[in-house]
Amino acid sequence: MEIKVKRFEDLKLHELYQVLQLRSEVFVVEQDCVYQDIDGKDPKALHVLGFEGDQLVAYTRLFPPGVYFSEAAIGRVVVKEETRKKSYGHVILKASIKAIEESYHTGKIKLSAQTYLTRFYESHGFVKVGEGYLEDGIPHIAMVRS
Repeated sequence: MEIKVKRFEDLKLHELYQVLQLRSEVFVVEQDCVYQDIDGKDPKALHVLGFEGDQLVAYTRLFPPGVYFSEAAIGRVVVKEETRKKSYGHVILKASIKAIEESYHTGKIKLSAQTYLTRFYESHGFVKVGEGYLEDGIPHIAMVRS
């Protein structure tokens, strides 16, 4: 998988289309969750794109400290269903952590994890913080990596 890290204004039109398509495919259709994905935050984010050939198969968006949380943040972590057995989730998360360290000069990162993925995030140094909560009807928990 080839990784690209881009600011919003550097995304090519077809890349943005693939991002929105993948996020909708997984979060809205697969997870049956109706929510406002286009939330006005994409222009403030760094976008980490994972390509297999010319197809987007993994994605995250990153925020500097103070924009989403007081810590740097990772959000919209998504991997195309048919490629999940290739460990692309681990690859995209490692690339996201590296991009935050290099771009925002911090290792303190917070994310809102779907509860069933806590072990996945723990394997990358994240720890649960606080109590679980519902976000868009799906159980989540805050996790932080220092």
